[in-house]
This record gives sequence, structure tokens and C-alpha cells, in this order.
Amino acid sequence: MTKRAIYKASAFVLRFIDYGDSDRIVTFYTDKSGKLKGIAKGARRSKRRFLNAIEPFCHSTILYSRRSKEGLALIENCDVINHYPGIRENLEGTMVASCFIELIDQFTIEGRRVPGLFKLLENFLGLIERGNNIEETLRFFELRLLKIAGYEPVLERCVKCGKPLDEMESPFFCPSDGGIKCSDCERDNFDSLPVSAGTLKMLSMGNKMDTDRIHRLVLSKRALKESGDILRLFIRHILGKELKSLQVFNQIKNMQP
Repeated sequence: MTKRAIYKASAFVLRFIDYGDSDRIVTFYTDKSGKLKGIAKGARRSKRRFLNAIEPFCHSTILYSRRSKEGLALIENCDVINHYPGIRENLEGTMVASCFIELIDQFTIEGRRVPGLFKLLENFLGLIERGNNIEETLRFFELRLLKIAGYEPVLERCVKCGKPLDEMESPFFCPSDGGIKCSDCERDNFDSLPVSAGTLKMLSMGNKMDTDRIHRLVLSKRALKESGDILRLFIRHILGKELKSLQVFNQIKNMQP
């Protein structure tokens, strides 16, 4: 019988499904190996090995074993590092955290680590936990995720002619072209959205700012709507679908006075 190798990792829960009478199949994003899927035997009954550890966006140290890179890992134990109680007490915060982990899930494949992605999730969950501006934090998370994943949108110049944003009268964001266009170059596009230069400048500023200073940026209602619209369209263009968590978040936001 092939001996199982034992591994230890810091991990966030992305999702899980119940399996059988007491088990759970869990998808993690780990610091060392990227996305990992494993089975936690007895997770629905054990109050010692998995207490509060297998819940969405929970951060834990996990022990797991596997015989090979193929197939499910066996999750031996989880020790909670941060359960983010402040997020879970707030509906809007919980929804945005759910957006974070669904974005991570959709932009990664099992067994491949993306440098910077684990720290991005850890930092931005910390921002939400500390009560930072929730919707702005989501926007800047989306932007930085796109950059890390290799899909950073061009926001400071026309992607076709190179005209700087400061020289544009009416910029447009074109998802299929991966960035903004000036009004002269936009004419052949049917998927573009008008966006103000002020919104684009705020997004560019927030994308470059140190994470611990992002709370200083407060977007206007117009900027929040415009940035939400263009990033949602761009992510949908890349993935070929709209994320459920973002749909729910936007529906609830639209219901608010």
C-alpha cells in the first residue's frame, strides 16, 4: 500500500458540499499549493477536529494527506486562525467576503499556486473585518485580483491609439478590448460603457495604493456605480458568466433606498 504523505498549510475555505451522513468535501485555497480539494471525514459530527473551521472564508491551519496529486486529499485536522466574527455579524460584509472567495475560486485551478493571491485574500478580509468601506474594498479587490491573474484592465490610456486619459473628453470602457477607449476609437464597439475620467483616476489610484491606506479613498455614488458596472462586465467577459455572489450583492444594493 502506498504511504500517504502528510502536509501542513494555511488555508481559506472557498466552498464545501455535504457528502454522505457525516463527511464534507471542501475546496480550500492554500498558501503553498493553491487550490486544494479534500474530504473531511466526520466533519459534520466532530466538535474537536473541525469546529467552526469548515465555513466559507474561514482561515485555518490544515493538516492533510494524499497518496498522489490526483484525487481528493484527506483532511486530517483544521485549527482556526481567524473565523472573522466581525464580518459574519454584518450582512453586507458577509456578502462581499463571499464575492472575494467566489472570485478566487473562479480565477484559479486546482493544484496551481498564483503568487500574491493568498495574501490578497488575507489582507482584504482583514479590511472588511476592521470595518473599512465595504463596497470600495470590493472594487479594489476585484482590480488587484485581475492584475494578479494577468487580466489587469488598461485605465490610463486608450488601448487602441494610446491617447492619455487626461486628453479624453468622453472615455469608454470596452470589456472585449481590455480597457478604455477614446470616443474616436470606440465607434466600432457595441459592448462599451461610458465612464467618467474621475472614476477611472480613483480606480487607478486605489490599485496602486498600499493596502492599509485604501480606507482613505471614498468613492462617490457615481464612481461606485460606474466602477461596479465596468468591472462586473469585464469579469463576466473573462469568465463567460456572471458570478452568483456578485449578482446577489448587486440585487440587495439596488433594493436599498
